[in-house]
Amino acid sequence: MVVETVEEPGYVREWITVQWRQGDPIYLYVVRPRNVPNPPVAIYLYEYPYETDVYRDDDWCKRVTAGGYAAAGFVPALTGHRYHDRPMKEWFVSELQESLSKSAHDVQMVLNYLASRGDVDMDRVGMFGEGAGATIAVMAASVDSRIKAIDLLNPWGDWPVWMARSEVVPDEERASYLKSEFLHKVAGFDPVSLLPALKTPRIRLIQSNDDVANTPEAAKKHMEAALPRRGEWRRLGNTTKFEAHSLGWLKLQLRPTAFSKSARN
Repeated sequence: MVVETVEEPGYVREWITVQWRQGDPIYLYVVRPRNVPNPPVAIYLYEYPYETDVYRDDDWCKRVTAGGYAAAGFVPALTGHRYHDRPMKEWFVSELQESLSKSAHDVQMVLNYLASRGDVDMDRVGMFGEGAGATIAVMAASVDSRIKAIDLLNPWGDWPVWMARSEVVPDEERASYLKSEFLHKVAGFDPVSLLPALKTPRIRLIQSNDDVANTPEAAKKHMEAALPRRGEWRRLGNTTKFEAHSLGWLKLQLRPTAFSKSARN
């Protein structure tokens, strides 16, 4: 159901409610550049606990559509409007298996929806993810070959280390997440395990020094080591510097020709 359509000089933004799981409606935002038929499209999934505000921001819409690209964005499971009818003790990390698996499935369903629209180029699909969103991007790309490029900023991962040291995890809950049964449930969703076997043609991993509270340095290094040799890696002093490196790379990968070469640094 289309909730709202906003037409601006350079883009058209739609707020659409989609649902494929009972009791879990998703606010999906699709932004298309004006006067560009069948543009490439990228899915954007940001850090937990981001809300959907970013997708309604005029500057963001201008940036993602600049150069003739479409964008789609939503929030992960158990986040924002998708967190309801649950006891407070059940949240994104305590239910990490559910949060990640549902969200990766959502990416596939969003791609199905975009394909049904017929107004974007499904042969040129990319995905940007930040934090937990980057972890979900790795998961989605591992099972869906339609995703041709992924841009990962500070993904969560290396679960034994992450659960032991990340400040996202409350100290009073940490022991529960270090139990073997919990770690076993999320082991298959670990970028350290998924990245080496990833077939996605183009991959970039960006890690920033100021993200150490969310993702410990040891976990960052393990994910860097797991990156396929064709993948690109960047280390930034702080996340704000990402703006200078952000959308251009992903858009370049989705051009019809002249793809950039991937190289480890």
